[in-house]
Amino acid sequence: MAAISSNLLYLNTHRSPPFSHPQSWFQSSTRTKPITVSTIKAQASSRKEDIVIVGGGIAGLSTALALHRLGIGSKVLEQAVSLRTGGASLTLFKNGWRVLDTIGVGNDLRRQFLEIQGMVVKSEDGRELRSFRFKDEDESQEVRAVERRILLETLANHLPPDTVYFSSKLANIERSENGEFLLELVDGARLYAKIVIGCDGIRSPIAKWMGFSEPRYSGHCAFRGLAGYPEGQPFEPKVNYIYGRGLRAGYVPVSPTKVYWFICFNRTSPGPKITDAVVLKKQAKELVSNWPSDLLNIIDRTPDETISRTPLVDRWLWPAVTPAASNGGVVVVGDAWHPMTPNLGQGACCALEDAVVLARKLANAINSEPASIESALRSYEAERWPRVFPLTIRANLVGSALQWENQLVCSVRNNVVIPKLVRLGPLLEHTNFECEPL
Repeated sequence: MAAISSNLLYLNTHRSPPFSHPQSWFQSSTRTKPITVSTIKAQASSRKEDIVIVGGGIAGLSTALALHRLGIGSKVLEQAVSLRTGGASLTLFKNGWRVLDTIGVGNDLRRQFLEIQGMVVKSEDGRELRSFRFKDEDESQEVRAVERRILLETLANHLPPDTVYFSSKLANIERSENGEFLLELVDGARLYAKIVIGCDGIRSPIAKWMGFSEPRYSGHCAFRGLAGYPEGQPFEPKVNYIYGRGLRAGYVPVSPTKVYWFICFNRTSPGPKITDAVVLKKQAKELVSNWPSDLLNIIDRTPDETISRTPLVDRWLWPAVTPAASNGGVVVVGDAWHPMTPNLGQGACCALEDAVVLARKLANAINSEPASIESALRSYEAERWPRVFPLTIRANLVGSALQWENQLVCSVRNNVVIPKLVRLGPLLEHTNFECEPL
C-alpha cells in the first residue's frame, strides 16, 4: 500500500495560514515539526502564479503531474484537509492505464491491484447468463479496480513537495484588468493566476462561474463499498454483475484482501443525504435480501467508513447550448466539465485523458502570448468534446437499459439479449485511446 508522502502528512497535521511563510507559499516536505512564523494578513499576501489547479482529486492531481512531466509547475488548491478518500474504488480500463503509464505511475499501481480477467453476468436468482474474457475480445485490454485513496496518494507522491495546498476552498473568482484571474479563498487568502484549471468535481464552482448548469439527476442512485478480507478474499479476478428488475449489483476483487461492490437502484429523486453507515448498510442489504449470498456476505464485511450512497448524475454537452470548456485562461477538466454516470467505467479514465491532452496543449503554448494560451485551451476542447459527449450519452443510455423494471422486458434481456446477442468487443471500443509520450 502506498504511503503518504512526508509533505502530505505534515500538511495534514501542522498547517500554517496560507502565504504565512515568506519563502514559500506551501509547507516544505522536509519539515517534520511545526515552525514558528509571523502571520501576514491575507489581503497583503496576494501571490501570483502561472497555473492554479482548483481541486485535488484525480483530474487535478493527474493534470498537475502531466504538467510536471513536461517541466511546467502548477499549484493545486484542495478544499479538504487532506487527500479526498470518498468513493471506495473505481475501475480503470486500458485507456486509463495508458495515461497512468505516460505520467509515470502505472507500474506503481499495478503492483497493488489485481488484473481483472473477465466478467460474469447473472440473474438475481444466481443463474449465470453469460461470461466473457477480456483478452479474448481484445488482447491489449487491461482492467483493474483501484482504490481511489491509493490512486490519489500515488499521484501526489510523484509531485514536487510544494505543489498541493489543503484547506484551500475557493470563495470567488474574478477576471482582473490585466487579464489575470483573482482567486479568493474562504479564509481571505488571495492569489492571481494566468491560467486556472477547474478540476473541482461535479459541483464545480469554476464551472458555475463559466455558466454551466448543475449536473442532471439520472433517476438512479448507487450504494458503494469496499469489503475487507484480512485473511484473503476468495473470489476469482472477474467482474460479477447481477441484474434484477429496476435493480442491479456487482462486485469485483480489488486486491488480495479487498473487494469492491455496488448496488444501483431506481429512485424518482435523490432523496435526503444519509451518512450513517449502519443505516446505509441496512438499506443496501434490504434491496438485495433474496439475491446470491456472496453479495450479502461482501456487504457484511464492509467497514463503515467505505460505504456510501450517492445519486448518479451527468451533464450532456450539447453544441451551441452548453458553454465552452474554456473562458479566456480558465478551463474545466473531468467531472467539472463532463460528469457522466459510471455505467461504462469511463469517468476517471476520461479525466485522465483530459489531463494529458490539456497538459500537452499548454506545454506548446505556455511561453507564448496570451492569445496562444487561449487558442491551446480551445484546441483542447475541440479534441476532447467529440470524445466525451458521446460517451456521456452512451453511459446514460446503458444505465437506463440495465435499470428496466418491466417484467417482460427483463425476461427478454436475461434470456435473449444477454445470452445470445451481446458482444463484448464493440462495448469496449471506447477504451481505445492513443496516448503519445509526454
